Amino acid sequence: MQLFEIKLLLFPIFVINCVCSTSLDIDYNMKTVLELADKIQERAREIIKDADIKTIWSSINAEVYLVGSVETGLLMKHKDIDFHIYSDELNLQESFSVMAQLAENTNIKKIECVNLINTEEECIEWHAWYEDKNQELWQIDMIHIRCGSLFDGYAERLAERISEVLTSETRQAILQLKYDTPDDVKIPGVEYYMAVIRDGIRNYADFIGWRKNNPQTGIIHWIP
Repeated sequence: MQLFEIKLLLFPIFVINCVCSTSLDIDYNMKTVLELADKIQERAREIIKDADIKTIWSSINAEVYLVGSVETGLLMKHKDIDFHIYSDELNLQESFSVMAQLAENTNIKKIECVNLINTEEECIEWHAWYEDKNQELWQIDMIHIRCGSLFDGYAERLAERISEVLTSETRQAILQLKYDTPDDVKIPGVEYYMAVIRDGIRNYADFIGWRKNNPQTGIIHWIP
């Protein structure tokens, strides 16, 4: 019998080695990063297909959009898949019925709900954890949003514009920054995009300095 959890939340001697990097080292490292990104992207697509996200949400006539780093091809180490889902009106029972369908997938190990219907965001946040074939957990974020609310369409426009302005050079820079970020450090993707696309940041040391000089709070509204 499949066991899963649904959690409802009402409101996350010293040795110094000197290494001189040559252009060959940098090129090899970048190739490795790009290959890793491609593999992770492929795995994300497999999970989306297996979880059948769009089909189960269509059962309540909701519109489903893939957003975030999977949509833009900028997924790296943090195993997150983001969807925005739209309905004319938000109904908790209908939203829960979709999660009941998702929970039938034996790879879903936990589901969490955040009820934000009565806030300016007017949404229900769903977070599901999917265990892949390598026993690694992926977080699937599904934000169920009322059509016409304050943030209607923002994530979709952001993903579309990033895809339009992204070049092979800026994509490599963003992926490298994400790769160089320590595993226990969580940074919103849009901060990488602002730093690289808008402000020309190209290495992690400069990125750390950029974040200190550009502290971000709340929802970031920047679109390139």
